[in-house]
Amino acid sequence: MIFSRWRTGPGRLTAAEAHRLLQEGSAVLLDVREQDEWQAGHAPGARHLPLSRLTAGAAAPGTQAGRRLVLICRSGHRSQQAARLLRARGADAVDVTGGMTAWARK
Repeated sequence: MIFSRWRTGPGRLTAAEAHRLLQEGSAVLLDVREQDEWQAGHAPGARHLPLSRLTAGAAAPGTQAGRRLVLICRSGHRSQQAARLLRARGADAVDVTGGMTAWARK
């Protein structure tokens, strides 16, 4: 368990940790994949905002409600980039290591 926490690092969560936050109602799941990936399937309750729109300046949902943003993509690379971007804008944002691949295994 300690090793898996070390691997996630600051600003990163495992799929199990993300599930827990969402079940508590303290977070919003934000899928940053592109439209075709989103349409192919996404996590129940997730909101969609592609990384391309975030980098163009789009605001993220849920920030006004004071809820943590949990970002997810296919593998975890784009969501990590999106989380860094949103944290730089002052949001409480983290990403899911392993992305949808890890989410599906949860």
